[in-house]
Amino acid sequence: MKKRETDVLKHALKKRLAFIYKGIHNDIETLTEQALQLVLNYQDKIPQDPGKWNEQDVVLITYGDSILNATEPALKTLQRFSNKHWNDAISILHILPFFPYSSDDGFSVIDYFEVREDLGSWKDIRDLQQDFGLAADLVINHISSRSHWFQNFLKNQHPGKDYFITENPDKDLRRVTRPRNTPLLTPYKTSEGTRYVWTTFSEDQVDLNFKNPEVFLKMLEALLFYLSQGIRIIRMDAIAFLWKEPGTSCLHLPQTHEIVKLYRDVFEYLGPHLVLLTETNVPNEENLSYFGNGDEAHMVYQFSLPPLLLFAFYTESAHFIDKWGGSLPDPPAGATYFNFTASHDGIGVRPLEGIVPEKNKQQLFENIRRQGGVISVKNNADGTTSPYEMNITYLDALRETKYAGSDNHIDRFISSQAVMTAFKGVPAFYIHSLLGTTNDYEGYEKTGRARTLNRKQWDEEEIDKKLDSDTTHKEILQKLKKMISVRKQQQAFHPDAAQKWIHLSDEFIAFSRISEKQEIICITNVTSRNQGISIESQMPVRELLQNKRLSVGYAELVAEPFQTLWLSGAPGMIWVSRD
Repeated sequence: MKKRETDVLKHALKKRLAFIYKGIHNDIETLTEQALQLVLNYQDKIPQDPGKWNEQDVVLITYGDSILNATEPALKTLQRFSNKHWNDAISILHILPFFPYSSDDGFSVIDYFEVREDLGSWKDIRDLQQDFGLAADLVINHISSRSHWFQNFLKNQHPGKDYFITENPDKDLRRVTRPRNTPLLTPYKTSEGTRYVWTTFSEDQVDLNFKNPEVFLKMLEALLFYLSQGIRIIRMDAIAFLWKEPGTSCLHLPQTHEIVKLYRDVFEYLGPHLVLLTETNVPNEENLSYFGNGDEAHMVYQFSLPPLLLFAFYTESAHFIDKWGGSLPDPPAGATYFNFTASHDGIGVRPLEGIVPEKNKQQLFENIRRQGGVISVKNNADGTTSPYEMNITYLDALRETKYAGSDNHIDRFISSQAVMTAFKGVPAFYIHSLLGTTNDYEGYEKTGRARTLNRKQWDEEEIDKKLDSDTTHKEILQKLKKMISVRKQQQAFHPDAAQKWIHLSDEFIAFSRISEKQEIICITNVTSRNQGISIESQMPVRELLQNKRLSVGYAELVAEPFQTLWLSGAPGMIWVSRD
């Protein structure tokens, strides 16, 4: 049986590689054998698990050193802290790049195969698996200028000599889509003279040249190595920018999609529990394209959800999120959404394109600035700049609305997390959402980088004290853990369970999740006023978050300002309407 599966994989690899390297590399047969041999070398080293995901799965996104204790490596601190505060709530830890790096808080990797010494070792990564599943990044688009490969490039030596992209600085590259306002090409002095190197994200983050099959094989090996260390979910960082063709946008090119498909083929061969997650902070339709025809990513980030939620709560109107949610397609079979509101990056603006008009976005930007946030910009082809992301903690972003002050601040925040938690897919909480962290102005002042606002490093003793006393940090964590506990007991919250949008009015975000034996109607009042809801049911209904049973028949409920209700009953036996 395994031989037949291996033959199928070999055929798939050959087909993908022939497409990717058409006109570039002639010996596809040898390249296929090299790729297949890498997979076969690692297949017996990869831990197996029969399942992919279920309603019990909840992800925590964190840096390895978000919690610090000066007496030990940070990964040991993270394991102890997580076990103490949320081991009953979180099932998977997504540890952001834990490799030696030179900039961008880890996303400028010096060595893909090493763990940073201050964080710990690969043993510490494996130890974490005793308590949690693990997700990690494959920083696939670029590598540090301090890496061995790039230093060899500067000296015209192998390996690395042909691993990077050089261009004539006079070439017209204005069509290239970029998320930054720094130069696309960076001059470097090499043994061959000054060469202008492609740097999409920064001068220190040098783009890899996937037109060189050696680069493809090296990154495939890194991917397989991570899986062999027990990592179940691989996040493909900045995958949309991977393939470069001057004269195009260099975004979402066919070769990029084909490489994602090839990785999916490898994952399917190696085990049913492995998950390929694409990170593409782009407009909604482009983002969803990474599902392919059910042959690309297992999960894609739900990038439109975070800014749409902010807009709904700020304007106290669900108009735009309602239109978007009602048109959101079901993922292909075997795939689902990766839902989040906050992450280590800013809150993307491009995912609002085609959904929220420009004049309305400006209202949101003004509010973000009032709450202490920063709007970061990118360069456009015409020489102008435009907003790219909002840098702020999600908690601070919800501090005020257009009509209300901070009195209901925590309620707004908890309800934003409740919408995300109930949404079809796997929910992911950024560590600073669980901890109720506010903007890190001190860190921002030190680094001058807007993203630092949402990347605070806590001293373990300090945050422990806050979580053990009467603080908003403790209140938020307890409320979120209670909500997660409820979610994990509901079959209708399985990532594969159906989702049906419900159009009530602009005052509500409403949708239902439906499994074979259960339907949960999720309703959130996005306003600062009480809102009435009428419910009809033919069988018993329970409001899950308050654990209240409603009478069979007709009932009227009041959703308090910024309150979320989860109404659970038999499928097709509950009807809700605007009172």
